[in-house]
Amino acid sequence: MFDTAFLDLPALHAVRGTVRLPGSKSISNRVLLLAALCQGRTVVHDLLDADDTQVMLQALRQLGCGVAVEGTRAVIDGIGGRADRPRRADLFLGNAGTAMRPLAAALAVLGGDYTLRGVPRMHERPIGDLVDALQVLGCDVHYEGASGYPPLRIGEPKLRLDQPIAVRGDVSSQFLTALLLALPLAAGEQDIAIDVTGELVSKPYIDITLQLLGRFGVRVRCDGWRRFTIARGAAYQSPGEIHVEGDASSASYFIAAGALSADAGGLKIEGVGADSIQGDVRFVEAARLMGAHIDSGPNWLRARRGAWPLKAIDLDCNHIPDAAMTLAVMALYADGPCTLRNIASWRVKETDRIAALATELRKLGAQVDEGADFLRVTPPADTTAWRAASIHTYDDHRMAMCGALAAFNPAGLPVRIENPRCVGKTFPDYFETLFSLAMSAAAVPVICIDGPTASGKGTLAAAVARRLGYHYLDSGALYRLTGLAARARGLEPNATHETMLAKLARQLPTRFGEQGEVWLNGHDVTIAIRTEAAGADASRLSTLPTVRQALLDLQRQAARLPGLVTDGRDMGTVIFPAAQLKVYLTASADQRAERRHKQLLSKGISANIDSLRADLEERDMRDSTRTAAPLQAAPDALPLDNSTLSIDETVEQVLTWWQDRQPF
Repeated sequence: MFDTAFLDLPALHAVRGTVRLPGSKSISNRVLLLAALCQGRTVVHDLLDADDTQVMLQALRQLGCGVAVEGTRAVIDGIGGRADRPRRADLFLGNAGTAMRPLAAALAVLGGDYTLRGVPRMHERPIGDLVDALQVLGCDVHYEGASGYPPLRIGEPKLRLDQPIAVRGDVSSQFLTALLLALPLAAGEQDIAIDVTGELVSKPYIDITLQLLGRFGVRVRCDGWRRFTIARGAAYQSPGEIHVEGDASSASYFIAAGALSADAGGLKIEGVGADSIQGDVRFVEAARLMGAHIDSGPNWLRARRGAWPLKAIDLDCNHIPDAAMTLAVMALYADGPCTLRNIASWRVKETDRIAALATELRKLGAQVDEGADFLRVTPPADTTAWRAASIHTYDDHRMAMCGALAAFNPAGLPVRIENPRCVGKTFPDYFETLFSLAMSAAAVPVICIDGPTASGKGTLAAAVARRLGYHYLDSGALYRLTGLAARARGLEPNATHETMLAKLARQLPTRFGEQGEVWLNGHDVTIAIRTEAAGADASRLSTLPTVRQALLDLQRQAARLPGLVTDGRDMGTVIFPAAQLKVYLTASADQRAERRHKQLLSKGISANIDSLRADLEERDMRDSTRTAAPLQAAPDALPLDNSTLSIDETVEQVLTWWQDRQPF
């Protein structure tokens, strides 16, 4: 997951390949709670691993459930029927409505001493209608802050089940879901009825709840979406094992990407099919109305471009409340205004999504009208009307994922996504997945940092890459690895063995770890390649034309979405001559020798500072006078002497230069 302040997406023009969806958030958290309320053990397969499920799992641990998680498999030992369950807990539930609402209802029926709280936005999301219904039921539920909103304090109930329980359905379907999941815990000698007042929004999510209740042994009679009856004697029974479908809401982004893609092959989406129990799978119907070509089979979909531009729609979106956000961004590519109706529930989600989308789509060049329960999007009139925009995400995962689709704009403009880490709520690897499938409409952004040995270019490049969320290429490491591999085979890194060294370079058995570790032939050589001897060998190898050619393609292949920061001695002059930003980093020989001396001592390697200085000066001479790509600043490189600058100051200077080149 990208943990940067923002993420810049270059203009994209196509997607190709296969994507495997993460598990459905709606199903995952319902299944976890149902498993917790059962007696015995339930094994959950394909569970979503994201922020919302993590807070639910932690809450279940605090409530006395046995919880064992390995990857996407979870083993839950329920508290059903246990007299020794913990009856006191302070539960932090983040911004997970699928955890807050059902847990509040279940614990209110079970009774105890519980506090349920979340992030500030959760304390702005209404829960009053659910609390009203629980209080009428005889539950002891009180507000710890503002009336009608979390945090909540829950005590012991005095249940009254002789009358139907009324709950509003026109604000959020999660209130009804919460009651449906909680009330089987109180089923005794009489039926329990729930009456819905007002129009029930998001009916497909209630259908998910009903189907999952059935999997756990509880049948609910539904009378016209107005009354729901839980039969007397209802009791949860573990299904033993249960599989979570891929998230249909997340599928909408990739269906849209396929519909926007200029590649005729389309995109295959695995984990959900037309027979899904999730209502958001009906996004397929809406996308087809806009002209997308979509095929489906058991547990898969395939989407590709059909009509272009997309066809304008006027659609009641109550049945696909989350996925409909994707339609709002697809409307940017339509042949006329698109209107999405009956979406009032958007205003009480992770943010006010109607207002948020209206604001951000206008930044991109669209005209947007909004009302209490509708959004009308008029796309940019032509390519000149599009704008490069920095999309504010409001800490809302769906705003970030939808916003990324604006990168397919026909004007070839980049898009900035602020706070990309918010996708961790439901799809932590969303951007990595998108980049693995996408093709850039132009050259992938590259920043080159060249300079002499020990100027700090590697430290600088790695730090800049982290701040931008870009890939990092340490070109020197490739030469150092080639030198180590040569030494292991008894080869001197010189012209005598140039042909064999080039062959070795083309077949380097290397692997780079996420924390900067480097392996060669299965051995960790992270420290070994940083010795002075390894550096000297790398310098010698870089003078050999066939070795350089062998590593040339490997280095250029490192330019992958969303971008690359690379350091070396000829990155800007030879490897990436068209790089968008080139920096030539220098420092005095004395300063470089002192830095290298401290670096080696910190790693337990003894060194003499005078010898280091002499070695650096010798290497500078060799690198600057070599025949093949001598060390020199590219004509368009920006010089940066960091002799008196800290690492942070050097990083900030490079980032300032980079930002000056952006259109945001």
